[in-house]
Amino acid sequence: MQNLPDGAFAAKSAVPRCVSKPGLSLAMMGLSLCATDLMAEGFVDDSHATLSLRNYYLDRDYKDDGAKTAAREWAQGFILNMESGYTTGTVGFGLDVRGLLGVKLDSAPDRSGTELLPVSSSDKRAADDYSRLAPTAKMRLSQTTVKTGDVSIFLPFAFASPSRLLPQTFRGTTVSSKEIDGLTINTGYIDRINKRDSTSYQAMAIASPNGRFKGAATTSHMAYAGGDYQVTKDLSLRAYHAEVADLYQQDTLALLHKMPLGDGALTTDLRSFFSREDGSAKGGKVDNQNLSGLLGYRLGGQTFSVGYMHSSGDTATPYLSGTELMGMSELTMSSDFLNAKEHTWQAIYDYDFAAVGLMGLKSRLRYVRGDNIDLAALGADDRKEREFQMELSYVIQSGPLKNLGFLARKSIYRNDFPAGAAFRDENQTRFLVLYTLPIW
Repeated sequence: MQNLPDGAFAAKSAVPRCVSKPGLSLAMMGLSLCATDLMAEGFVDDSHATLSLRNYYLDRDYKDDGAKTAAREWAQGFILNMESGYTTGTVGFGLDVRGLLGVKLDSAPDRSGTELLPVSSSDKRAADDYSRLAPTAKMRLSQTTVKTGDVSIFLPFAFASPSRLLPQTFRGTTVSSKEIDGLTINTGYIDRINKRDSTSYQAMAIASPNGRFKGAATTSHMAYAGGDYQVTKDLSLRAYHAEVADLYQQDTLALLHKMPLGDGALTTDLRSFFSREDGSAKGGKVDNQNLSGLLGYRLGGQTFSVGYMHSSGDTATPYLSGTELMGMSELTMSSDFLNAKEHTWQAIYDYDFAAVGLMGLKSRLRYVRGDNIDLAALGADDRKEREFQMELSYVIQSGPLKNLGFLARKSIYRNDFPAGAAFRDENQTRFLVLYTLPIW
């Protein structure tokens, strides 16, 4: 099991429903194109389905003087993924359908807002349950795949957040091509986002904690293109360009490298994001350069990593609200460490207990510190923040409960931000139980 990163009031019906007529129309269009071959070899024979169960408890225990002292909820998620194969022929067609259901187990108005569940803006009560049905039409030609409808993006500039009960998805069309050996090209056009605690598609906006940008401004679409190139088995390069219409543009460059060193292996992870406003700049000025490097050394079951991230320019690093930016601060729990002019250090210690015969058991200790922070909207500069994380995960390796996973995460976060800042002093705890079983 990998380390996990961690809206509007939803309808309380537990019956899955399609949240977007355009999304359904796109899926049905793809299906109609291959109707005559619907039962052809491949479409049915290569189909499969899984049901993922996610039991999630999240507790934010605030340690400052804010009016709200805690955000604490418990919920159960069900994720049904049904994927067809492709029809026969030079061009193959298929259809994927995802059904999602979240059920409240514990919540209250005075401690809602963990983003595990949708919350009413009027009385702050979490929905008893929320659900949606998400179809995706797909087409394959040689080593190129086109998907349209409800799509997931796991790219550095817009990583679909997996850190709550149900996954966050988009509405649009994506193309992934592997025609050239070692090179994966990705491009897409996205016009709506479905956030992790919502049942409906929304216009995309720029993330604006601490008043960094004009968070109410939305975009008509995001278009992107780029790729990943595996130069050798130990060296890969990444380059992307994304345009979020009338909000911002962002270029991403990255290098990942691994080499043997002594009895272990040295890993290098270099990432950069160059951002500027786009078009009418409805979100305000965007001027940021985010550079980071992470060096790790793995020896036996141990991995020691140290990293530094430097943010320069007049503004914070932009990203889409509801997603995660895959910079050096990815997988932090209580803050994003992407404020204007922020300089961030981190140290990580990972241990895989397989080295001593305990298969499936892993742990992590992580310390992240940011300083030189400029919070212009709050009238503050030269501020600091820090976060200490502890994580323990275990996946059962055999027997009737094989692949049942458990994850415990703890974060202690402190800053010297002014009152009203988005990130508050807190002790945060997360417990997850994860299990995926095949349906067919």
